[in-house]
Amino acid sequence: MLDFDISILIKGAGDLATGVAHRLHRAGFRPVLTELAQPLTVRRGVSFSEAVYEGRIDVEGVTAARAQDLAEAKGMLARGLVPVLVDPAGDTLPKLSPTVLIEATLAKRNTGVSRADARWVIGLGPGFTAGQDVHAVVETQRGHDLGRVILDGAAQPNTGEPEAVRGYTHERVLRAPGAGIFTPALTIGDPVAAGQVVGHVGAEPVPAAISGVVRGLLHGGLAVSRGLKIGDVDPRGRRENCFTMSDKALAVGGAVLEALLHFMAGRE
Repeated sequence: MLDFDISILIKGAGDLATGVAHRLHRAGFRPVLTELAQPLTVRRGVSFSEAVYEGRIDVEGVTAARAQDLAEAKGMLARGLVPVLVDPAGDTLPKLSPTVLIEATLAKRNTGVSRADARWVIGLGPGFTAGQDVHAVVETQRGHDLGRVILDGAAQPNTGEPEAVRGYTHERVLRAPGAGIFTPALTIGDPVAAGQVVGHVGAEPVPAAISGVVRGLLHGGLAVSRGLKIGDVDPRGRRENCFTMSDKALAVGGAVLEALLHFMAGRE
C-alpha cells in the first residue's frame, strides 16, 4: 500500500506550481510550497503565490494560506490547507527534509537543486537532466510532449517564444517599457481593447497590443525592470478562463503525480 503521508516540498507557487500542488492535494498528498517575499506572478487568479499578498486564496476548491513558519504550515496541513511559506533563502528544505522536492520556479536553469536534496527530486521544464541533477523532469513546452515524464535526459530547451493563442504570441504579453513602479489601470478578468492602457510603469503607459481579456497582471506597487513580463491578454475573451487552471498547468500537475506514483511503486 502506498504511503500518501510523505512530506512534499514545492519550490515556487506560480500557476504551474499551483497546478502541481492542486493535483497532489486532490490525490491525497499534503504539499508545502515556498515563495519569494514579493512574487512576480502574472496569473495571480490561479496561483497559490497570491496567498503571500492576500493571506489566502482558493483555486478551484483548494485553499492555500500563508504560513509564518514550518510549525504553522504543519498545522495548516492538518486542517486541509495548502501552506505557502515566504522563503527566498531556501531555509525550509533542510528543516523539513522532505521525501519529495519539486523544483517549480520555472527559472529555465538549475539554481542549485541536486538529487541529494530529497529521496525523489522532480524538476519542471528546461534546466534539469534526469539521472544527473534530478530524478525526473516534466516537459513544460507546449506541443506533442507537454506533460511527458522524462526519467533519462532533459526537457526541450527554452525557446523564449510565448505560446500562440489564436495566432498571437508576443502580442499577448505585456512588458514593462522601463524600470519603475507598476500601477495597474485594469484588473484581472477585465475586457480590454487594442491600444487601451492596462497600467503604467512610472509615468509610462502600458497599452494592450490586442483586444481580449486581461488574463494576468502583476500586483500594483511592485518595482519592475525594463522588459519584465507584467501581464498578458487572452484574445479568446473568456473571463472564466482567468480564474481556472490552464490545460498546461493541469497537464504538468498530472505528470508530477505520475512521476511520484512511479517512484513510490518502486519502479525507479
